[in-house]
Amino acid sequence: MSSDAKQTVLVVEDEELMRSILRQLLEDEGYNVLTADSAENALEIFPSNDVSITITDIKMSGMDGLELLDNLKTIDENAIVIIITAYSSVDSAIAALRKGAYDYVTKPFVNEDLLQTVKNAIQTKELFKENRVLKRELNKRYSFSEIIGNSEALQSVFRIVEKVANTNVNVLIQGESGTGKELIARALHHQSSRANKPFLAVNCGALPESLLESELFGHTKGAFTGATADKKGLFRSADGGTLLLDEIGEMPQPLQVKLLRALQEQEVTPVGASTPVKFDARIIAATNKDLEKEVSKENFREDLFYRLNVVEINLPPLRERREDIPLLVKHFVNKAAQAQNLAEKPVSKEVMSTLLNHRWQGNVRELQNAIERAFILSGDEIDVDSLPPRIKNNSHENAFEIRDPEGIRPTLEEIERRYILEILNSVNKDKTSAAEILGIDLSTLYRKLKKYNEI
Repeated sequence: MSSDAKQTVLVVEDEELMRSILRQLLEDEGYNVLTADSAENALEIFPSNDVSITITDIKMSGMDGLELLDNLKTIDENAIVIIITAYSSVDSAIAALRKGAYDYVTKPFVNEDLLQTVKNAIQTKELFKENRVLKRELNKRYSFSEIIGNSEALQSVFRIVEKVANTNVNVLIQGESGTGKELIARALHHQSSRANKPFLAVNCGALPESLLESELFGHTKGAFTGATADKKGLFRSADGGTLLLDEIGEMPQPLQVKLLRALQEQEVTPVGASTPVKFDARIIAATNKDLEKEVSKENFREDLFYRLNVVEINLPPLRERREDIPLLVKHFVNKAAQAQNLAEKPVSKEVMSTLLNHRWQGNVRELQNAIERAFILSGDEIDVDSLPPRIKNNSHENAFEIRDPEGIRPTLEEIERRYILEILNSVNKDKTSAAEILGIDLSTLYRKLKKYNEI
């Protein structure tokens, strides 16, 4: 039985004998078959099941096949419907084709002809699904242009990505929440030879163990209650592409064993199956935990850690690349303006200084949320009052210490010198940006730096 024969077919026929014949014919070919004795019943079944193909008689009591076709296309514009009609109703079948039916079969039909039509329809359905995946990916292509920053910490990450993107080695991305781990994973995918195949992601901490196993490895029909059809699982659905195992540190230990075997053998065994199936997906894992510490605490398998960690990418937190904050702010202001269909707003010097001094425990994601909020709540200029209270009220939490280690208070001149150097360092020595944040002319900044023997 081919992989094409593991799809769900909905048969809609009000004559019980014909319904039984079609069910038996399709089940003998290995299809999962659902039946409905009316169009109305079919419309109850279709939305809650993963129906690949619908086969419907054109003449039925109540709603006929043409009306059913219209309704199915309303639910899913890509629904594939095969019409069964008598020779005398070929005109109606042609009308169905004009409405978007895939094909029609006339009664009495030859079994082989019907099965070939179904097989062709299944292949068309698979192409539709693949095209939808690729279109989604093309519409939100992630490249380095989406990862904002000129800091050396981030540039070193880019250099690693460029070196390993077009290989098949497993990559482990570690970083705090909000640092952009998925963006880096997508950049790895889109700079690889797998770019035209699916990029799929799963949060390993968001599902209970039993569901996560089925989600990753798939299951067979009847493997457990509710398993009404075979399911491929993400390892096989990402075939030829990339699978991101996000929050891998949250994976239950029993599943870690199965994941290790899958990576070693390049094959998975669906839940309820006894025979393993090969897969071809590049594996990227991501975590906000220190996996080495988790290994030492015996929360994570050491052999799995080394299998995943062929190449390690550590994403720096935003507080360690503060020079990127002005660029990020500009980027997020632009995105907020586009989303609201409004003109961009300037950012006050006080706001920029506040943002540069914040700890950013939520990293880039926290900054983005703050800018989106500020853009909506501010007037013509983004001011401090439009910032979230937790940022506005802690604007000096990272400011330099105004008391020396020995307890001696520095002079006002020394405080000014330290503050100017702090701002310069935060913008990667960009004097123009530093002058804007400080609220002074560039010539004044040069004069002060000369005074403090810093140039």
